Amino acid sequence: MEKREAAMSSWSPEQKQSPVGWDSHLSRILFLLLLFVVSAQGVTPNPDACLVSHSGNGSSVSCQPPARIPHYFPADTVYLAVEFFNLTQLPANTLQGIPNLQELHLSSNQLEDLSAKFLLPVPQLKVLDLTRNALTRLPPGLFQVSAALHTLVLKENQLKVLEASWLHSLKALRHLDLSGNQLQTLPPGLLASFTDLLILDLGNNQLQTLPPDLLSGPLRLERLHLEGNRLQELGEGLLVRQPKLRYLFLNDNRLATVAAGAFRGLQKLDMLDLSNNLLTTVPEGLWMSLGKAAGNMKDGFDLSGNPWICDQKLDDLYEWLVANEDKMFFRNDTRCAGPKALKGQMLLAVARSP
Repeated sequence: MEKREAAMSSWSPEQKQSPVGWDSHLSRILFLLLLFVVSAQGVTPNPDACLVSHSGNGSSVSCQPPARIPHYFPADTVYLAVEFFNLTQLPANTLQGIPNLQELHLSSNQLEDLSAKFLLPVPQLKVLDLTRNALTRLPPGLFQVSAALHTLVLKENQLKVLEASWLHSLKALRHLDLSGNQLQTLPPGLLASFTDLLILDLGNNQLQTLPPDLLSGPLRLERLHLEGNRLQELGEGLLVRQPKLRYLFLNDNRLATVAAGAFRGLQKLDMLDLSNNLLTTVPEGLWMSLGKAAGNMKDGFDLSGNPWICDQKLDDLYEWLVANEDKMFFRNDTRCAGPKALKGQMLLAVARSP
């Protein structure tokens, strides 16, 4: 399994999609497809107009340059994309008159803030995508009528702090993406009310520690992205209440310590990425908590890019590697940094040796 990309491509950070709904890439594809259909019918679209399509469920509106953003949208609009305009502000009444809106995509602008009243006209909103803007904070009360919202994407903004009160109204949230910001800490109780959360992405921030109660609220988490932070240790309690977790990304941190019981209770893990950390050894019993043969880890694991010290302290890991070698990514890059006699040797080769 040398080619990790083949197994991991659908879960890579650049390709993550909402479990339901449309992301900004898909909306752009829809926009191009509709242009093709219109052109095929011999109609030349007006470049200054947004593209509008109608269905039994309501209207879908896609506005991208060089189109001009209209002052009003069709009253039955259920899908709205206003992307790639480099907007810094949106009027508080932008969504007035479209009460049935379910998906809103505002990615790739330069929005610096939003009015606390911005979402009041759209209580049925289910998907909000604010990817690649310049938000440094969220106004208190922004989500006060957003009880139906299940997907919130704040990827690649400029958030340095987060307040739990900003998100408390989002009881139905299933997908929260805060990746690519500048978060250094997270407040206690951030996810306390998110019992239905399935996907949490905190990747590519500047987190050095995580609050002990971070995952005490979610009970059904399936994917957890913590890659690209500055985490130094993984404690016993973080994952203890996540028996349904399937994908765990801890790569590209500064992990030097993993507690013996850190993976205990992970009954359905399909993918584990611990690559590019500072791990030299691991405690006895860590790997066996995943099972001698990790039957559920069908998408594999990656331990490469760590400075492993290949001595007897890794005996548990050796046994587990041999039992699961067919699921191991980047074997050639998973090597011993010591002792001197074994430096540079493949960890799997050492594990196989008598």
